[in-house]
Amino acid sequence: MSPTIVEIMQKMLGALETEKAKGVDAVVHFEFTGAEAGEWYAVIRDAKCTIGQGMPKSRPTISLTVDSSDFVHVLTGEMDGPQAVMDGKLKVGGDIMLAPKLLKLFRLKS
Repeated sequence: MSPTIVEIMQKMLGALETEKAKGVDAVVHFEFTGAEAGEWYAVIRDAKCTIGQGMPKSRPTISLTVDSSDFVHVLTGEMDGPQAVMDGKLKVGGDIMLAPKLLKLFRLKS
């Protein structure tokens, strides 16, 4: 069974690769559509991560809009992230150069 968005967001708290996150200062806004619609954010600063539900309090560095099931598929490796962007399934706003780095910052695959 695939993980839920809530499970993924909770797992992100302990999955940050602190060595890779050094020097990263970003606010990531996630807007999920579909079965698990909602908004979440992650603040990555000082090699630490905080997660919250709703809109971030400060302006996002990057915004990701994606169907919740497609997001799960990207994180589990069932869907290629860059291909999802090219197919219009994953929309990226803001600092688009940060998008490929985000997956490398977290140990989310089992």
